[in-house]
Amino acid sequence: MDYTTIVAATASELAPLQYIAPYSGCAIGEEWMESGEDVLIIYDDLTKHAAAYRTLSLLLKRPPGREAFPGDVFYLHSRLLERAARLSDKLGGGSLTALPIIETQAGDVSAYIPTNVISITDGQIYLETEMFNSGFRPAVNAGLSVSRVGGAAQIKAMKKIAGPIRIELAQFRELAAFSQFSSDLDPETKAQLAQGERIREILKQDQYNPMPVENEVMIIYAATKKYLIDIELDQILEFEKELFEYVDTKYPEIPEAIRTSGEMSAEIEEKLVKAIEEIKEEFTK
Repeated sequence: MDYTTIVAATASELAPLQYIAPYSGCAIGEEWMESGEDVLIIYDDLTKHAAAYRTLSLLLKRPPGREAFPGDVFYLHSRLLERAARLSDKLGGGSLTALPIIETQAGDVSAYIPTNVISITDGQIYLETEMFNSGFRPAVNAGLSVSRVGGAAQIKAMKKIAGPIRIELAQFRELAAFSQFSSDLDPETKAQLAQGERIREILKQDQYNPMPVENEVMIIYAATKKYLIDIELDQILEFEKELFEYVDTKYPEIPEAIRTSGEMSAEIEEKLVKAIEEIKEEFTK
């Protein structure tokens, strides 16, 4: 908390204070940005902010529009989020990154405020209550989450091996829904479901437990190349742990090469396959 400033307007505060709070926080962030610092500002959440603005507008007798919001509600959030910037070295080199949070009603991302904010931002991470309650955490819905930055933010090794994941997860969700109504599945469908379950399993992550990118590359490679298909589902996370420990001990050059170069050469890939097959023997006896 030494580097954190909280501007709070709780539910018990008056609507004008709830309305002005995000702008106050942004002004504080801009001060640090203009001093050459890198700032992250989190707006929690803009749904309540829009509701406070709606209350003010109705009290001022402005004409209501869709969902009783005033016509300039888009401008309300665009002028706030567009204050996020990266300054040139000439202007001090500071930055302000905005992370707005939006609450959806019954998972409806097509509502007025969510669609407004989605159209402004550089993508979104959609967290699903149903996935969270089923034990899949972080509960990111890959189908509704979008990155407009895309592979530009990934290292080359990740870009090379992670491509099929999004499509396979989307296909898995469709097949999983379909399979509930059918007890007789063909082998190909069963294989797709098994592959999807294993990809979902490796994407689980404990709270406050970030994973180094080289470890991400190794386990995603094992999943996308279907080395996990004959390992029991409840052993996947144990396999992941054992793989990282085994590679660190026997093949330390693999994570080192991925970490330093950002790429996976043919030689490193060959060693990784060998390591996966060696540790896999313990799980398929």
